[in-house]
Amino acid sequence: MILYDIPDIRLFWSEDERFLKQFIVPHIWQKIKFQPLSRYPPLINDISFWLPPETYSKNDFYDLVRTIGGDLIEKVVLIDEFTHPKTKKVSHCYRIIYRHLERTLTQDEVHRVHQAIEESAVRELGVEGRF
Repeated sequence: MILYDIPDIRLFWSEDERFLKQFIVPHIWQKIKFQPLSRYPPLINDISFWLPPETYSKNDFYDLVRTIGGDLIEKVVLIDEFTHPKTKKVSHCYRIIYRHLERTLTQDEVHRVHQAIEESAVRELGVEGRF
């Protein structure tokens, strides 16, 4: 507990992947700084869109989400990829998990951030929204 500055011994029995992933390192001597976990519930919203015909990078979308959502974003995951059989257009669906460290978020608050992400994705990445 002292080595990693972990505040509660009960965390050592946790099966929470947010806690466990912090201690997976490529080298045993790598320094680890424990990141506190939120006890507040997550809010989950999905976003899907058709990819532009030009170059598209998932990392650009991840960066855009984290730039707009900041510390409210806990995780962004591509959960589905679909290719339309006739048009051959490709669609991505991402799950965005919102969580605050110090308070419970409201759906209205998250909706505003999520809407800003949708608008920015269309404007900056050239995607066609399916929302």
